[in-house]
Amino acid sequence: MPVTVKFRVGIDDTHHTHLDAGRIAAAEGAAAVTLHGRTAAQRYSGSADWSQIARLVDHMAGTGVPVLGNGDIFRATDAADMMEQTGCDGVVVGRGCLGRPWLFAELSAQLQGRPVPAEPTLGEVTSVIMRHAELLAEHDGEKHASRDIRKHVAWYLRGFPAGGEMRRQLSTINSLDDLRRVLDPVRGSTAKAVDADGARGRQGSPGRVSLPHNWLDDPYEDFVRVTEDVEDAANNGG
Repeated sequence: MPVTVKFRVGIDDTHHTHLDAGRIAAAEGAAAVTLHGRTAAQRYSGSADWSQIARLVDHMAGTGVPVLGNGDIFRATDAADMMEQTGCDGVVVGRGCLGRPWLFAELSAQLQGRPVPAEPTLGEVTSVIMRHAELLAEHDGEKHASRDIRKHVAWYLRGFPAGGEMRRQLSTINSLDDLRRVLDPVRGSTAKAVDADGARGRQGSPGRVSLPHNWLDDPYEDFVRVTEDVEDAANNGG
């Protein structure tokens, strides 16, 4: 079973760990590595630093391990730009596909030089929402699916002219029939979303990263000590 490894640039701006992480992953047999171009302290604030992905690509040269890039892929051209600027082997999409599962078809077309499909209309999106809910129901049952789809609907409808009352009703649905009833008035809508491919998902502000006590004083020494303690406990049946 191939195992891939995803990591960030490091803890914060003064503690970058991605080059070591990539080397270790390659040495341990990882099938591929993915770098999100932010530090842990950044969370999702600011912009992803694609130059760090390029550094990792150079660092991993000769290992035979593909490097994938992640961070701020919200439109098809973003993927092409990242691969061109960093030399990475491919991209990993996170927040960009929230409420936009068709993004993957757009990425595929862009990277293969084919025409990128047009953004769907509101009416077309309602069909996707229903299909999503039906698949959830097949997997988890209708009751759970009806609750789970609520959090996805807000992403699907981002930028579309769906009124506040419709959004309110969608946030309280309890069955697939409820969902169909609320969506029915806009089933034939040809409206397009405003800023359909704009940034989405969590952003927020930087935060403090919690680490083991004194870990930054000498992370390697702590690792050795903890490893030895675990091995001693195992050998003694602890």
